[in-house]
Amino acid sequence: MAAAVYILSALISLASAVLLFRSFVSTRSALLLWAGLCFVGLTLNNAMLFVDKVLVTDADLSTWRTLPALAGVSVLVFGLVWEETRA
Repeated sequence: MAAAVYILSALISLASAVLLFRSFVSTRSALLLWAGLCFVGLTLNNAMLFVDKVLVTDADLSTWRTLPALAGVSVLVFGLVWEETRA
């Protein structure tokens, strides 16, 4: 059951990223780009969570799986600051 939740979380994050990128292409709003990149990092984080908890149970990958989430949120914060200073 937990594996299904991990996979669904990754798929929903991926769907969110795709929808944000599609909106970015049509509107060219930079905040949509930053949010889409953030969700790519969150998708990788959820995929790594599945790998860590389901596929590779004998090793602790918690540090490696948090790096994509940190990168994604950092990109979003950078984008928010960038857009605020540009305006």
